[in-house]
Amino acid sequence: MSKEKSNSGAGDSVGNPLPARARTILLVDDALATRLMTKWFLSYAGYVVQACSNAEEALAEFDPRIHDVVVTDNSMPQMTGAEMAHIIKLRSPATPVVMYTESLPKDRSCLDALIQRSTPLPVLKDVVAKLLAT
Repeated sequence: MSKEKSNSGAGDSVGNPLPARARTILLVDDALATRLMTKWFLSYAGYVVQACSNAEEALAEFDPRIHDVVVTDNSMPQMTGAEMAHIIKLRSPATPVVMYTESLPKDRSCLDALIQRSTPLPVLKDVVAKLLAT
């Protein structure tokens, strides 16, 4: 019996399917404890999470070829999450931006989802998954 290499779909040199690329989240929150807990939870859920402590740092790191979604707090020093979301959308209109915050913004035009921080983290995970599935 001979082994034949499959030509359907992507695969490695011996015909094994390549694993799907892990989806990457850019997480932005100035509160260390919240940032660490959210990063841990989303990482445990299977995402690659790059965490930043402020909007300026996140904008310097943001790359739409790498980051599939941005999850941000709103209330941060120097620049709010809503202001950062506007800049993200100017750079990459297709990148979803999810705000997970206690401080709800007045302008929500650049947000794909808004979640009150009192909402459990599994809801955030489900919202991210839904946005990435579309």
